[in-house]
Amino acid sequence: MHGSPDSRCQPLTLHVGHSVKERRVDKYLHGRLSNLSRHFIQDAIKAGNIKVNGQIVKPSFKVSPGDIIDCVLLERPRKEILPEDIPLDIIYEDSDLIILNKPSDMIVHPARGNTHGTLVNALVFYSDQLSSGLGEFRPGIVHRLDRDTTGVMVVTKNDPAQWKIAKQFESRQIIKTYLAIVHGNPELTADRINAPLGVHPTMREKYAIRPETGKEAITFYEVIESFRGFSLLKLTPKTGRTHQIRVHLSYIKHPIVADDMYDGKLVYPWQLQDAEPAPQDPIINRCALHASTLEFKHPTTNKMMKFEAPLPQDMQSLLDMLRKYRKA
Repeated sequence: MHGSPDSRCQPLTLHVGHSVKERRVDKYLHGRLSNLSRHFIQDAIKAGNIKVNGQIVKPSFKVSPGDIIDCVLLERPRKEILPEDIPLDIIYEDSDLIILNKPSDMIVHPARGNTHGTLVNALVFYSDQLSSGLGEFRPGIVHRLDRDTTGVMVVTKNDPAQWKIAKQFESRQIIKTYLAIVHGNPELTADRINAPLGVHPTMREKYAIRPETGKEAITFYEVIESFRGFSLLKLTPKTGRTHQIRVHLSYIKHPIVADDMYDGKLVYPWQLQDAEPAPQDPIINRCALHASTLEFKHPTTNKMMKFEAPLPQDMQSLLDMLRKYRKA
């Protein structure tokens, strides 16, 4: 993956040493040619491009001391990530972790049609020490935030750190809190939303409440501040499903401001001022959701650590205007 040399090479001959006992050829080659993935090596063996003592073998073939392995490794499809000099707002860094404040309108990792301008492009430029991440194209990445969600994220610099942090996410030991500005005022000042989520039945890019087939999804919310027609909520998701908070808030009829995918509306200054409609820009033009704190055990020291990202300017502006014009 990132940082590995180009793998097109001349025919290569390897001699199996005396200390090797009954080792699968694919595993042996993966150890010797560490810049190549085991999957790539297996494909090369199946294609007949790797021979042991002149014979085509299977990936499970066991090599013995003195065996001669001839390899013709064709060029791999490019899996390099383009480093891009995109500024990062780093909250904390040590030899295992980078804690950063993700801006809005930034995708976390390259995906279909989005190969540039992602957080991963910025990370690869910033650091040559990143863990393997969640599959290819995702070095350092252990968890995600939606494109328009701002806030605190942890990135890992080595695989042991990644494994330990991922395990904490999996066992729900990591405490995440979010702030959202929503339409309306929930009836209860604090509650639990327990509604299973799955992919939307007709729109593949959306998620929906799916009582029969969805995965368990639980979000706790608390009203921090109430305004006429709006509320500031603190949210603590117990599970980490895609779009969970956004779908849950829409489900209880309090969608997030400007989250047009899940019924949120744009808000204009004239609306908050109860004035006549006027040609103005919306106060915020992206989903008003911010990952404000992240709490977890440090992978090396085992100490509990808590990080906080300040409210971004667009959400702060909306809040200031609500306090000015919409006091409850």
